[in-house]
Amino acid sequence: MSKIARAYREAPKNVPDGVTPGHSVADVGTDEVVVFLIGMHIHRWHKVRSWFPTFVAMPRMLAELAKNPDLGLLSARSYWSGRSLLTVQYWRSVEDLGRFAKDPALSHAPAWAAFNRRAASTGDIGIWHETYRVPADQVETLYGNMPAFGLGAALGVVERSAGRRNKTHARMGSTRPEYVET
Repeated sequence: MSKIARAYREAPKNVPDGVTPGHSVADVGTDEVVVFLIGMHIHRWHKVRSWFPTFVAMPRMLAELAKNPDLGLLSARSYWSGRSLLTVQYWRSVEDLGRFAKDPALSHAPAWAAFNRRAASTGDIGIWHETYRVPADQVETLYGNMPAFGLGAALGVVERSAGRRNKTHARMGSTRPEYVET
């Protein structure tokens, strides 16, 4: 048994409110997981009129999605680093994501049109996104004494089971790498 496994063998009893004690994994009860990364990079800080409307559009979209869970967003969290903003989103399906992006009655389509009119050709701001459609049997997660986070926040968590599938390589369906302790 590894040192890490021994450390988590018994879940601590004094964890803060909102923290799931011990080891847990995301409860992936669906056929697939859709991970959508979206962000912006500010090239010219002093061109506030170019980037600020894009900067404030994302919280508005996330608020709209939070009020309407039937649109398909399961969870989102944003991160700031230097001149870049990243939002990690988990969606029920690629189709839900596409419907939200294109529906003119929802906040994304008008924000996208406004960005293209106002800032796309200035070079003051960069925008990007990446979409990943991941089969559920290719998802591996682990949380140790963590509050709801990542895919676990989107789908909920269950206690990590003991036994053969307790190792990352086993959960991912691969053979035991040479560096893994037995």
